Amino acid sequence: MKIAVLPGDGIGPEIVAQAVNVLQRLAQDGLKVEMEQAPIGGAGYDAAGDPLPESTLALAKASDAVLLGAVGGPQYDTLPRDKRPERGLLRIRKEMNLFANLRPALLYPELASASTLRPEVVAGLDLMIVRELTGDVYFGQPRGIEVRGGERVGFNTMLYAESEVRRVAHVAFGIAMKRGKKLCSVEKANVLECSELWKEVMIEVAKGYPEVALSHMYVDNAAMQLVRNPKQFDVIVTGNLFGDILSDEASMLTGSIGMLASASLDANNKGLYEPIHGSAPDIAGKNVANPLATILSVAMMLRYTLNQEAVAQRIERAVKKVLVQGLRTADIYTDGTQKVSCSEMGDAVVAAL
Repeated sequence: MKIAVLPGDGIGPEIVAQAVNVLQRLAQDGLKVEMEQAPIGGAGYDAAGDPLPESTLALAKASDAVLLGAVGGPQYDTLPRDKRPERGLLRIRKEMNLFANLRPALLYPELASASTLRPEVVAGLDLMIVRELTGDVYFGQPRGIEVRGGERVGFNTMLYAESEVRRVAHVAFGIAMKRGKKLCSVEKANVLECSELWKEVMIEVAKGYPEVALSHMYVDNAAMQLVRNPKQFDVIVTGNLFGDILSDEASMLTGSIGMLASASLDANNKGLYEPIHGSAPDIAGKNVANPLATILSVAMMLRYTLNQEAVAQRIERAVKKVLVQGLRTADIYTDGTQKVSCSEMGDAVVAAL
């Protein structure tokens, strides 16, 4: 199984190094993996003048799965928009047709006190957000900034084709079937025609999944309900813009954005796996970042793309074990626990394996 490893920028190389150590440890037990690294984001621009060099894209397409760290940094903010690190991430998603983004929000009991909400509100939290990833205002045309009536006007197009909604709906219903058989579709159909179409297609697709209870919620209410009563949700499916915001909100229910993995899948379950957090340039190079989201992304890779469920569970048990031992990186540290560095946390997971 060939894995393209794209460390990226900021803390990306640090956290990806720990995930690679986990894979190398599993290889000692017979997991057959081959890894090859390539630059993306700011590193891609530095290496080839492009946030997604052609060689990196070719490697990603030729691999069975992609492991990515994070992209971006303040030193690239003045570049032309099409040369900025984030464009590389958007382009690889589009080029590989990774339309379904899976973002689980799972609260480990050991981290209940690290959440910003009361333990009784978040205890037992286990939800999945399915975010459509290749449509919406991020990719809709026309877009731009131009002068109208003597002043600058910025514009983007929220756009979804029926087929785009239908395929992510099937992914979400399929996941709901394997979980609690509850699916909440989040949109803004009361004011957006794009959301009106989204809701109509969800209702149509639901006919093929009679065991799944489909509900609908406006995005503003969903944002409120995630902090009021998050355990009411099992699976949430939503568009690109709303999913971007809601999944980051959900991450804080679990104690830290540094704990959440993600998968971005195509129609054949080939995927790109990455932590949902950014490049955190303020702590880059300090060996203090939390590598657990990246390590858990490897578990998702083994589950969804490489069909290695038992190995995926082994990684998840190892992560739980180090948390039970009281080891914490700075973002999840509380009194009474042991603060460790990024590399020390990675070493602990390898030892637990």
